[in-house]
Amino acid sequence: MTTTAELPGPDVPGSLGARVDVFWVGSGHAELDPFAVSPERVAARLQEVQRRRARDAAEEAQLILALAGARPASADPQPGTPGARHPGWSGGDPGDGISEFFCAELATVLNLGRTTASKKLDHALTWQKKLPATFAALQAGELDEPRARALAEVLQHTNTAVAGQVEDALLPEASDLSVYKLRDWATELMVELDAEAADLRREEAEKTADVHLYPSATAGRSTVAAELPTDEAVECYDVVDQLAKMLKADGDPRRIGALRAHVLSLLIRRSADHGLPGVAANVTVTAGLDGLGGTGSTPGEVNGLPITAAHVGELLARVGALGLTAPDGGTLTFAITGPDGQLLATLTPAELTRLARRGCPQHSESSCDCPVTGPPPTTGAYEPTARQRAFTTTRDRRCRFPNCGQRVGWTDLDHVTSAACGGATDCTNLCCLCRSHHRLKTFAPGWRFTMNPDGVLQVTTPSGITRTTRPPGMRPPGMRAPGMRPPPGAAEPPPAADDPPPF
Repeated sequence: MTTTAELPGPDVPGSLGARVDVFWVGSGHAELDPFAVSPERVAARLQEVQRRRARDAAEEAQLILALAGARPASADPQPGTPGARHPGWSGGDPGDGISEFFCAELATVLNLGRTTASKKLDHALTWQKKLPATFAALQAGELDEPRARALAEVLQHTNTAVAGQVEDALLPEASDLSVYKLRDWATELMVELDAEAADLRREEAEKTADVHLYPSATAGRSTVAAELPTDEAVECYDVVDQLAKMLKADGDPRRIGALRAHVLSLLIRRSADHGLPGVAANVTVTAGLDGLGGTGSTPGEVNGLPITAAHVGELLARVGALGLTAPDGGTLTFAITGPDGQLLATLTPAELTRLARRGCPQHSESSCDCPVTGPPPTTGAYEPTARQRAFTTTRDRRCRFPNCGQRVGWTDLDHVTSAACGGATDCTNLCCLCRSHHRLKTFAPGWRFTMNPDGVLQVTTPSGITRTTRPPGMRPPGMRAPGMRPPPGAAEPPPAADDPPPF
């Protein structure tokens, strides 16, 4: 349906708005009809959107500073008290009298990673303290956020006088420069005026350098990236490039980019002269319970579904057919999951073989629905058992705090309800938290953590925002994998209409 509406014109003198056609889409949202408005009008509206985003970014910064002001560092554990921050720890402390736990709260409120939230706080503080003219331009919509952010990141560690000089020199022309050129010129001026700040930035970058693994948009592909000193990065690329060109010259038909990726992988995984200690692979194979053929529901289930002797036998048969064995010096673990991806049990090859031999003592394998394994039992001790640790780390894989990706090798196994408050040492009350978020849960006031028996964790900030995290392999209720049968007793969705309406 097409109708007519009054829309404001661009921020230019004499603009009184114009009548333009809009159309309504199925959601009831009105949009500009691109065939009923001039390209000049569209371009002007796009610029207004950019100005509005700049003003929103300035408001966001002001709100971040207001919330930070309500979280003073004086509320944190003080030196010499339990939970106090060690002076040598890097990261996590925003300074400026702000609580070390504030960035975690901000990340949860904004539903972002803590590093991204920390950068937003850094930008706001730098604009407020060192770049007031930049912040004023952002508030007025005269400078967009990417350029204001570039200036803040370059000048964050320099003193106020130097930051002001760079701002005075570049701000009048900032909107006409590309973001990269603005960053380069700001860096060049800052180095001329304050070489010490440039050295500090390099030192900070060295402290926070890491190797990152990013999932690709293509299923089954990922990117490995390392932040290195420029000279080392150039040298690494040159070695990879030369070896790839040798393969190309020998007749390898693959594109040169694919050969570079292949060479890099070989250098990391198979180099015999790197001088580093040998490592062994730890492999976990996940098998869906539904895929093993069992969907019956009887009393005595494990997390709603039984893992029967028949399931174990089926899995053992498949393992034998595939020829799966533990790597030399490594481990092999089988994770059995339910139809929603919830973890039901973890088994080593030895445990799998033992259960298959034992079977059910009361019934034949073909007609038995009795559970023969499941999550590890509760222990009366404070420390989790080895089986509990294996189950929980297999289920969680990473720190369970919202938007934290710390791997389980660097996480603690934490009682969600503390033992001091009656929390049991049981997999339904254990989750993986990195050391930073473990300290936050234990010592930061006002936070609340709760966990359901299936491992779904809810985290609530002191400001009342709640985020829910599921174990990585677990799907939300009602979302099944393609082709998967529904759980017992669940109604099938109604068939789709043959000719659905066009909206």
